[in-house]
Parts: sequence; C-alpha cells; structure tokens
Amino acid sequence: MPALLFFTDPRRTPDPEAIAAGLPRGSAIVYRHFGAPDAEAQARRLRDIARSRGLKLLIGLDIPLAIQIGADGVHLPERIAHRAGAVKRAHPQWLVTSAAHSLAAARRGEADAVVISVAFPSKSASAGAALGPIRLAARVRAAGRPAYALGGINSKTARRLLDTGLIGLAAVDGLRT
Repeated sequence: MPALLFFTDPRRTPDPEAIAAGLPRGSAIVYRHFGAPDAEAQARRLRDIARSRGLKLLIGLDIPLAIQIGADGVHLPERIAHRAGAVKRAHPQWLVTSAAHSLAAARRGEADAVVISVAFPSKSASAGAALGPIRLAARVRAAGRPAYALGGINSKTARRLLDTGLIGLAAVDGLRT
C-alpha cells in the first residue's frame, strides 16, 4: 500500500503535476478531474510522472479513463464504494480505494483501503465536521483494513495521527504542510 495519497483538486491544487513531481517514492496520486475537458491529457501527464518517480496513479471515479490511460487503480466515492469488489475482480492488478465518511462506510465494502474523512478541519468545500484523532482511530480499527486519513492533514496534524500509534498512513488533500 502507498504510504501517502495525494488527492488532486482543480481549485485547490491547480498544478498537480508540480506536486506529484515532489512526492516521495511509494506515494500515490488520486487524480480527480470532476469532468474537466482536458482530463485525459492531465491523467496521462500524471501517469508519466508517476511511472518515472515510482508512484501509483489512481483515477477518481472514472473507471473508463483509468483503463484508457493504464492507471494503477481507482478511487471510488462512498456512494459507489459497494462496487469495489466487482472492480477488483475485473481488474485484479489494480489498487482500489474507497471513501468512508461514516463508521458504517468504513466497515463495508471490498476496497483494498478506505479513505476516512474528515480527519481535521479542512477548507475543502465538501468537508464536514472534523473527526479528530480519537474518533478517526476508532474508524480505522472498525475498517479492519488499511485506512488513510483525509482532510486537514499537514505536518502538525500528521504528527498527531502518528502519536496515536494506530495510524501510519495519511492522505494529503492539497499538500498544505
């Protein structure tokens, strides 16, 4: 499993290639294009960076695009996380992650890993109330599989997660450290 997930966001990370080029080896990029007209070209550029730097590239929601560009997997939003098992059976070599915004979502599904949010206060437009390290740790335990924290992750909050002893993986939304 990648040690770090970097989630792109067209508004908050307008130059995802620059960030991807600086990620540590073994990390993964989750490219979320939200219907951008240049999605395929951007995905291909990120794929090339990922391959040259020892990173994984997951495509958010768009399975056809992941197939088309030869991505390493997909990230599924919570509303379709129930499809993770079918996606894995169709593409056994892929890494499949899914979003988990509730305790029930963290427990269900067949994704290789869950992305639990919102860990800490975040400026993301979709961010809800922050869990904090204690409730986040409870969701990680309930997931029973690798879990990533998303939302409000920076160098200070990442240290708080590591201090719990339960969380060794983090997802960075916008990489604001």
